[in-house]
Amino acid sequence: MFDLDRWREIFQSINKNRLRSVMSGFTVAFAILLFTLLFGVVSGLSNSFTNAFNDDAQNSMFVRVWKTSKPFKGLQTGRRVQLRNDDYDFVAKEYEDKIQYQSARIYKNFSIKYKSEASNYNIRAVNPDHQFLEKTIIDEGRYLNERDLKEKSKVIVIGRLIKKDLFGEKIALGKRVNVNGSSFLIIGIFSDEGGDNEERMAYIPVTTAQMMYGNNDYISQINLGYNPNLSLDAAIAFGNKMERDLRKKLNIHPDDQSALSVRNMAEANKGVGQFMFVLYLIVIFVGSGTLIAGIIGISNIMIFVIKERTKEFGIRKALGAVPSSIVGMVVQESVLITTIAGYLGLSLGTYILSLIGNSLEEDYFIKDPSVSPGIVLGATIVLILSGLIAGYVPAKRAANIKPIEALRAD
Repeated sequence: MFDLDRWREIFQSINKNRLRSVMSGFTVAFAILLFTLLFGVVSGLSNSFTNAFNDDAQNSMFVRVWKTSKPFKGLQTGRRVQLRNDDYDFVAKEYEDKIQYQSARIYKNFSIKYKSEASNYNIRAVNPDHQFLEKTIIDEGRYLNERDLKEKSKVIVIGRLIKKDLFGEKIALGKRVNVNGSSFLIIGIFSDEGGDNEERMAYIPVTTAQMMYGNNDYISQINLGYNPNLSLDAAIAFGNKMERDLRKKLNIHPDDQSALSVRNMAEANKGVGQFMFVLYLIVIFVGSGTLIAGIIGISNIMIFVIKERTKEFGIRKALGAVPSSIVGMVVQESVLITTIAGYLGLSLGTYILSLIGNSLEEDYFIKDPSVSPGIVLGATIVLILSGLIAGYVPAKRAANIKPIEALRAD
């Protein structure tokens, strides 16, 4: 492999057949370039899908209710369906082993005031597990806890931008704000990767909201995080069963999608996974086809090279050269051309992807297209194997040349 004389002969052969070597190498380089760009684009689409769901936990489920659109069991169309605490408790008890996190949610929009600064903000009344379902990042203080719920405490966790609006650069933690006429203690400040709207929001205990704003046990929504040990199919089956059971409990027609819906992230994840799998198959098919064309091109150039060096190989064998040395030389030359050309294509492809960056995100939903180190390693292995395959047929032909026939060749 490190025989200096062999390497000298290989480079002499490439130099003698420069045009053919360059054209064959170009095919391989183009194949790897195309594969890199396509794989980077698919990776960018995958990043966009991931980012779209980044605001919530990947194992989330959301149970929502509205008005009925179908009559059922003597109940008329247009009936307002209302979730209550006992519905929340029913889900918690019935599916305890399938639930990782669970939170109720009540939506409010109130004025929050601190001294002379005031504005209206969305407020969610929730349970402590909501922090993990919403992927809330606590920057200062703490989130809501079970004691807050039990004591129906007037405490609030505000978003980073609410703090900026009301307090500027001053300390907000531990201060009291006026929420719709009632005093609440700020116990935490959070940030959220979901963007500005999520950070102009506040959280209070669900029990406090039920006591202060209606004195009832109404809830707007039930949020769940299914057990991450469940497969996607098992999680989808769990969501479907829970939906059927809740329809039965709330007297909702089985086909009434308006009255009750369960948004299951497992279904979205499965759909995205299947879509991305198909895209990756297409990329592999297109890239492999182009790479095969390159391999055939290199194999052809090696056949021409061997034909031109027939007498040389005959003399080598007449002087005692073993077939393996000739095979090794031909294969080594093939691997060299394939590897150099392939890495040129790979380098150019990664450079182009780096130039693209996030410029395609807004119009084409392609975020940060790139190739992972694993792909680079895989490309290296593919290139070496491609070189071996490309050189195998001509190498076998060179090894089978008989000295007498070779010396008689034109």
